[in-house]
Parts: sequence; C-alpha cells; structure tokens
Amino acid sequence: MLGLDAFVLFKKPRMAVFFLFAMLLGAVLQITNTFGSPFLHDFALNPEFKDSFVVKYPSILLSVSQMSEVLFILTIPFFLKRFGIKTVMLLSMVAWCLRFGLFAYGDPSPVGFVLLMMSMIVYGCAFDFFNISGSVFVEQEVSSDIRASAQGLFMTMVNGVGAYVGAILSGKAVDYFSVDGIKDWHTIWLVFAAYAVLLAVVFFFTFQYKHQPEKLAQTSIAH
Repeated sequence: MLGLDAFVLFKKPRMAVFFLFAMLLGAVLQITNTFGSPFLHDFALNPEFKDSFVVKYPSILLSVSQMSEVLFILTIPFFLKRFGIKTVMLLSMVAWCLRFGLFAYGDPSPVGFVLLMMSMIVYGCAFDFFNISGSVFVEQEVSSDIRASAQGLFMTMVNGVGAYVGAILSGKAVDYFSVDGIKDWHTIWLVFAAYAVLLAVVFFFTFQYKHQPEKLAQTSIAH
C-alpha cells in the first residue's frame, strides 16, 4: 500500500542513477515554477518597462509554456522511437539550459521579448521530455508487479524530494545574488542554466542505456 516495494530498484545501478536525476531535475522544475512569475514582475522596477505587456500581463506570457507542453507531448512518440529515452532526456536538460539562458537575456524590449517567448516555448520540451519519457522508461524497465509503485516513486522523486530540495537551494541562490531586495536576475538565471548543463554532462556519462526500438514498441502496444 505504501509502495515501498519499489525501493528494490535502487539496487540496480541504472535505475538508481535514473531516480537520482529525477530528483535533480525535479529541483529544476521547482526553480522555474517558483521564480518565473516574480522575475517577470520585477521588470516593473525599471521605468522603461513598467508599462510593458510583460509587466501588465505576465500570466498570459507564462501560459505560452502550458500551450507548448501540449505541442511537445505530440512529438514524444517520434523522438522516443527515433532517438531513445536517454537522448530524449538529454534534450530535456538542454532545453532547461535554454529556458534559463533565454530568461537571463530576455526583457520587455522587442528583441528581449522574443527571447522571453522562446523561453516559454522550450519549456514544453524541458518539461515533457523528462516527465513523460521518464514515465515510459519506468513502464519499460520495471516488472508489472511493482510498476505502479515505481511510478509513484518516480513522481515522489520529481515532485516531492526534488521539489523540496529545489525550493531550499534555489531560494538560497536567489538570496545570495540579491542586494537590498533587488535580485540580479541575469546572474541568477545563468547559474541555474549552468546547473542544467552540468546535469546533462554528468547524465550523459553515468546513465548507461542502449536504445532498443523494438522493446519500446512492445511496451506501447501493451499499454
């Protein structure tokens, strides 16, 4: 009932690495959920941007991220079949780097607004390509008797442990790069982008997985 039987998966090196990165990427997701809106609102502190669309309607801009999620979900079957789960998850990490990097250089000016919009679009790839492909990976790798528990463990690592760690550490990072309540968003987002790049590099070398299209196809047919 508690799903503790899934913890046996940590005895398998590949699954242990996978769940570790699920937690670390859960921290990344918490960063963007927590600080995306305050970042856009803070452009009001600049007289040049205080009456801009970004400041007045940040929710509309952020909603593009959710629309992007819907579009990227449709592309997942193709990418999984063509490139495999490891590559798809690496694409997610690269997309997180772009998400934060574009935030670092975006602003309500005409050029900066394009960068902000691009950041909203790549969010769909960043979010879906890990969450959805990660769930598929669990379905593929875990026996049916503990599959539900394993999915629960995956979500716990992402939205539980990862979110908690991300909230604490990202908060400390934002406080560190703030002076008299004014946040240095440019530096903050670059630090988060560097974190995503580091995850991608370490994941590439530590997660051992051979793409088997026929196995993935069998999993899709079964479900």
